[in-house]
Amino acid sequence: MKRILLATVAFAALGSVTSASAADLAPRPYTKAPPMVAAVYDWTGFYIGASGGYAWGRTRWQYALAPGVNTNHDSDGGFVGGQVGYNWQSGGWVFGLEGDAHWADISGATLCPNPVYTCDTDVRTLATLRARVGYAAGPVLFYGTGGGAYADTRYSATTPGGPNFAYNSDRWGYAAGAGIEWGFAPNWSAKVEYMHYGFEGVTAPAGAVGGGPADLNTRLDTVKVGINYRWGSPVVARY
Repeated sequence: MKRILLATVAFAALGSVTSASAADLAPRPYTKAPPMVAAVYDWTGFYIGASGGYAWGRTRWQYALAPGVNTNHDSDGGFVGGQVGYNWQSGGWVFGLEGDAHWADISGATLCPNPVYTCDTDVRTLATLRARVGYAAGPVLFYGTGGGAYADTRYSATTPGGPNFAYNSDRWGYAAGAGIEWGFAPNWSAKVEYMHYGFEGVTAPAGAVGGGPADLNTRLDTVKVGINYRWGSPVVARY
């Protein structure tokens, strides 16, 4: 009986100590979970890049001494160069301005109205200054673009043994197209772009490309790929 009484007193004392210790502990602080943060790609900033691609087109030759006879031929070839520009983003919309310049070798030929000669067109430089307007879905930008275009073009009429004729002309016109650009890493993006070029006609004077004056008109289509590096904040936090 004495042992039972001692055990009961011991358990009662242990319970009192445990209750007092628990009462002395500070209440557990409440910690609010941090808000979820979504990373949003930001297209704003200056950029510079490199690009290249493939071009195809058509040139029409119309000699004044052969009315109604058009000497038309297809042209194709490659080009390589670069671009610089600036983007400004407002919400999902992206507005920008871009200039590019490319060394080109886009050529084609056919027989002239005088079949002793071969009429040849060679586009050696392509450049544009364009506006861009697009919509960004995160790191993917869909855009349209258009503006002015320039081409350094050489028209020639050649025959084995000569005489040969050549006429160099700066062609001015327009460029319009569309593309997709993907921000694959902070400050880096890659793009694929289609462009159509239309150039004003030019009249080569008599003797410049053999025979009398010739009206010349060239148009081109291009597909190019490029890579850009942009200065600016690549992502912003959205809560």
